[in-house]
Amino acid sequence: MALILGIETATEVCSVAIIKDGICLAEHNNLDGNAHASQLHAMVQNLMQENGFGLNQLNAIAVSIGPGSYTGLRVGVSAAKGFAFALNIPIIGITSLKSLANRFLVQTEKKEGLLVPMIDARRMEVYSAVYDINLTELEPIHAKILEENSFADLANKSPLYLFGNGASKCVQFLNHPNINILPNFHCGAAGLASLAEQAFQKSDFLNLAYFEPLYLKDFVGTTPKNKKQN
Repeated sequence: MALILGIETATEVCSVAIIKDGICLAEHNNLDGNAHASQLHAMVQNLMQENGFGLNQLNAIAVSIGPGSYTGLRVGVSAAKGFAFALNIPIIGITSLKSLANRFLVQTEKKEGLLVPMIDARRMEVYSAVYDINLTELEPIHAKILEENSFADLANKSPLYLFGNGASKCVQFLNHPNINILPNFHCGAAGLASLAEQAFQKSDFLNLAYFEPLYLKDFVGTTPKNKKQN
């Protein structure tokens, strides 16, 4: 039984949720894409005030740890660490893909099929994993280059649900009758809810000082177009 603040910043969505006893009481989302650093703390403050809670009532912080956007993850994890340290409460880490799959299950109430959450990893690559409807991991988290026959073996055996901001890449060339693509279903902190409560009950906490986001790939910076080379 816990009151937990959920933070999800792995994609273009900046999302926070207040979670009580494994149930999401409220979720605030900002889909602007560049709001993480500037809006996250204000979103948390507004969320807590609107729902009649103070930060000192929290029992833990739950944060999406990746994979996903390098910058987004860094902002979310840094904020989670800051809250946990200041409030002297534990921090819970949930992978972005499992959180996304959990959110999908809660909102759609699917009873069969396999879940394939996808987060954009640039070009024709996505971060992905495969779960059954009990959230048992059938294929581990990995960076996957999408091809015409991607997921064909799985689709021959079961309905597949592809969702998340990486799923839009599949619309043009995956036409298997068992493949269902939902590109507009996005990450949100509500997906952390039941997973965070389970972790809290098991005291499955991260090391506040040493844990890092699950980036999967090294950060690759770009040079602004208007910057002249020497």
